[in-house]
Amino acid sequence: MTSIIRLTRLLPSIHRLSFTSRSGHASGVAWSGQGTGTVTPEAHTDGVRFIEQGHFLPQGQSREVAFRNVYRWDLHTEHIALYHERRGPDAAVWLFDLVADSATTLISQSPHLCGADTYRARLTFEPHGFRLEWHIAGPRKDERLVYHYRQPDA
Repeated sequence: MTSIIRLTRLLPSIHRLSFTSRSGHASGVAWSGQGTGTVTPEAHTDGVRFIEQGHFLPQGQSREVAFRNVYRWDLHTEHIALYHERRGPDAAVWLFDLVADSATTLISQSPHLCGADTYRARLTFEPHGFRLEWHIAGPRKDERLVYHYRQPDA
C-alpha cells in the first residue's frame, strides 16, 4: 500500500492531537509550548476536513490559550494537498502538496512561501496515527512544530 493510500484511509479515523512548538535562536516570536485537543474529521468533496480545537500552554506560562483550526486534506492520486481554512472554505490558503518520500513518510513537495517565511513539512506514520513536523524559517521565525495525530483509542 502506498503512503498516499495509507494516509487517505487513516485521515477519517483521527480524533485526537497533541503538539509541541519550539522556537529556535533566530525566532522573534518565542512561541514555545505544548498543546492538546480534539479533531473532528469531516468528509468533503475532495477529501477530509480536520476541525481542530483545544488548548495551548505557552512555555513559562500558567494560563492556557484556546485554539481552533480547520485544515483541509484534498486527496489526489500522486499527492495530498493541505489547506488552512482560516478565511473559510471558499478562501482556503494552500500550504503545500505532500508527496511520498518512502512507504512511511510524505514530505512537502515544495516549500510554502508566506511573505518572507518558508514553511516545510514532513509526515511520518506512527502506530495509531501520524506525526506532522513543520519547520518555519524567516527573518523573525525559526520554529519547529511537531503534531501527533491519533485515533481515539490509541
